[in-house]
Amino acid sequence: MMDNTAFHTLSYGLYIVASKAEDGAAGCVVNTFQQVTSTPLQVSVALNKENATTGTVRAAGRFTAACLTQSAGMELIGTFGFRSSKDLDKFATCETAFDASGMPYVAEQACARFSARVVQEVDLGTHVLFVGEVEEAERLCAEAPMTYAYYHQVKGGKTPPKASSYLPGEDAPTPTSAGAGPSAEKAAAPEKAESASAPQYAWRCTVCGHLVHENELPDGFVCPVCGVGKEMFERVAL
Repeated sequence: MMDNTAFHTLSYGLYIVASKAEDGAAGCVVNTFQQVTSTPLQVSVALNKENATTGTVRAAGRFTAACLTQSAGMELIGTFGFRSSKDLDKFATCETAFDASGMPYVAEQACARFSARVVQEVDLGTHVLFVGEVEEAERLCAEAPMTYAYYHQVKGGKTPPKASSYLPGEDAPTPTSAGAGPSAEKAAAPEKAESASAPQYAWRCTVCGHLVHENELPDGFVCPVCGVGKEMFERVAL
């Protein structure tokens, strides 16, 4: 028996892991960062082998982790969680600081940050587990950290396909999603007439959860957070 919903009971946080090597800086959102020992203080993080951040951590031998706050915006999460560091300088879009070894970390919308030196690497098939000895740790603010459950249930966020906790099909668009065809749009239409001054619909990105308050999305529209097209948005009645 394999009940995939059992995995939804596992508790995670939400972090931005980053590093910098000769090819530049890279970073991504993870929910796999955790403390593994206290003497010495060690942490671990599992990263997908296809992520640019994985190669950067391996080359640098170091990484940082910023623990996101509950109020962290979907724009920040979308940039680091659904865009590639190969195509975008993610750190140019947010406040960035550097640790003593020159590794970057996100210095906004984060309640704590950690810097670690890689001491072990374990091949996990699709992912690599990096174990690091903590060299720096700092509390940045008193706000509560964001849990993965909060990200899903309150923020309406989605799981990136490369994430360790991704379960195929669980975040697939519903039959009423955008792109399902005219019949789906007709079923979702409100009975009252649309007002020119107040949109009756919002459009939610089925990938990152970003919400756009418009009655219709123009042709060629792309999500400003994760970069997917109009066809990946579902219409939501207001």
